Amino acid sequence: MAVRLGKVGLWTGEWAWDPINGERREAVAELDDLGYGTLWLGNATGDLRVLSELLGAGKKLVVATGIVNVWTHDAAGLAAAYQRVDRAHPGRVLIGLGSSHAPLVERTGQAYTKPYSKLRSFLDELDRAESPLPPHAQVLAALGPRTLALAGQRTAGAHPYLVTPEHTARAREILGEEPLLAPEQKVVVESDPARAREIAREGVAVYLGLPNYVNNLRRLGFAEDDFTGGGSDRLIDALVAWGDVDTVLRRVREHHEAGADHVALQVLTGSDELPREQWRELAPAVREA
Repeated sequence: MAVRLGKVGLWTGEWAWDPINGERREAVAELDDLGYGTLWLGNATGDLRVLSELLGAGKKLVVATGIVNVWTHDAAGLAAAYQRVDRAHPGRVLIGLGSSHAPLVERTGQAYTKPYSKLRSFLDELDRAESPLPPHAQVLAALGPRTLALAGQRTAGAHPYLVTPEHTARAREILGEEPLLAPEQKVVVESDPARAREIAREGVAVYLGLPNYVNNLRRLGFAEDDFTGGGSDRLIDALVAWGDVDTVLRRVREHHEAGADHVALQVLTGSDELPREQWRELAPAVREA
């Protein structure tokens, strides 16, 4: 049975929730009440410890990894962790997998060669595990055509990161009608252009140094000038929906109209604190998305 994500969810780094304390448990419970369908955890650990604790703090919320890095985690261990957590919280776990990026993988002492083959081999290992991780509970962090096609063929679908509605339309064409398409979308609830773009640039800066993302943005028509100086206004405005709640909602609708089943909102504020105020502000509008 496919995991039901809802039409809109939230994306945060896993680090933002660890350790799980009373305030964070309260925040998860509130997300249930606010009506968000799914909480995505970036750079998640394969033991699924944090994911499991967050599931225990909520009642309905799906918790998804966005992503588990296939270079730094063991497939059999991940499959066993999934089975354990899914038994406790059936139908509320989704495992996003990805091949990460050369600078991050090379820091671990590994050579970042043939990332597509590495991802495909990891899926094979999950299938061969003593308790396999079922395809309906997996998605791939897919940007390019080959990985998008693999996502549709081998898993429930794709979770593209740092993308635009135009990419969503292209991804839907490659995936076909049935597979899940759940892009991440960065947002800044701020109407002052200078402040909004300042926060947005801080939020995307690290990604503009990673070739996988830059190459994907080139495929979408962005030029070298767009990647300098922290990103051109054109690039920043395309990647980060900033403004009032209606403006953010308009970008969510653009993704849905382009073929997204679910949109994962990453709220940027310029702070490391959980953006609970913005989550509350956005909730009534995204329930109608």
